[in-house]
Amino acid sequence: MQTGDYLLPIILIAGIFLSTKAKKLTLPAALTAALLALFLYIGAGYYGILMAAAFFTMAVLATSQKMAVKEALGAAEKNKGQRNAGQVLANSGVAGLMGLLCCFYPHKIDLFRLMMAAVLASATADTISSELGTVYGKRFYNIISLKPDQKGLDGVISPEGTLFGLAASSIIAAVYSFSFGWNINFAWIILAATIGNLADSALGAIVERKGFISNNLVNFLNTVVAALIVLAIYFAGFTA
Repeated sequence: MQTGDYLLPIILIAGIFLSTKAKKLTLPAALTAALLALFLYIGAGYYGILMAAAFFTMAVLATSQKMAVKEALGAAEKNKGQRNAGQVLANSGVAGLMGLLCCFYPHKIDLFRLMMAAVLASATADTISSELGTVYGKRFYNIISLKPDQKGLDGVISPEGTLFGLAASSIIAAVYSFSFGWNINFAWIILAATIGNLADSALGAIVERKGFISNNLVNFLNTVVAALIVLAIYFAGFTA
C-alpha cells in the first residue's frame, strides 16, 4: 500500500459522517456512495473521487436553492433533498463500474476513465439544469414538441437550465483535464454530458411523465447514454 492510500479510509469515513450529519444522504446512501468512491479510486485514484466530490457539492448547492419554490411546484426532492441509495446508484453507479473496468482491463484505462468523467458530467448536468432551471429559468418548453410547457414537469427544459447544465459539466470536464491532460477529450466530455442530459429530458417527456419508468431509471439511462457517446467517439478514433 502506498503512503497516499492511507488517506482513503479517512476520506471515505469523513464523507459518510458529514453527508449523513448534514442530512444530505441517508446512511445506506452514504455507504453506497463510499463504495462507489472506492471503485472510482481504484480506476482513477484521488482524481476519480475529486470528480465525484465536485458533482456532489454542486448537486447539494443547487438542490438547496429556493426550496420553497420547488416545493410549491412539486419539483423539490423528497426529504428536503436527502438522497437515498437508489438515487446514488442511478447517478453514479455507471461511473463506479468504469472504475472497476479500469482495474480489470488496464490496457483500456484511458477509455474507461474518459467514460467515467462523461458519466459524472452527465449526472451533474442533469441535476444542475433541473434544480437551477426550475427556479431561475424564464421560458420553459417541452423537449419533444418544443412548445411552451409548465415548469417542473418531466421533459420540460429551459434555455437557462440547459446553460447551467453545460457549465456544470464543464467543471467536471475541467477536473478530468486537470488530472489527465488538456486535450480534445475536454470537449467530448461536455458533448456526451449534454446529449445525456437532453436524453434524460426526452425520456422524461415520453415515458416518465406517463408513469412507465421511474426517475431513478431515467437518471441511470442518462449516464448510460453519455458513456455510449464517448465509447462511439473512441471507436471512431477521435479521442486523444
